[in-house]
Amino acid sequence: MSKSILIVDDSRVSRMMIKSIVLDKYPDWSITEAGDGQQAIDVAKGKHIDYFSVDINMPNKNGFAVIETLKPDFPDSRFVLMTANIQKATLEHSKKLGALLINKPITEDSVGSMLTYFIE
Repeated sequence: MSKSILIVDDSRVSRMMIKSIVLDKYPDWSITEAGDGQQAIDVAKGKHIDYFSVDINMPNKNGFAVIETLKPDFPDSRFVLMTANIQKATLEHSKKLGALLINKPITEDSVGSMLTYFIE
């Protein structure tokens, strides 16, 4: 079953790695990319997106602000926040937003955890 995912990260390398791992497991999924928070919001408008992979630390709106903005328009979508800096406050904020927090670096395991959460 084809799904759509928006990968939001200011690191082009991180976006490429996530995309590669996702497409390796789900080659029929539609993938859209955004390089910062505001671009993610702009790109998502008017689209159907099932899943969001969002970096926390980005220019032009951080990952928390992106999810706060998009969640009302995508109530049935699943959101994952990716970060290399998991602290208690970050974990609590992500739970409050209804997003799963996953620790970077981008690896097959971290993206695999994200995909498991998306399809469960």
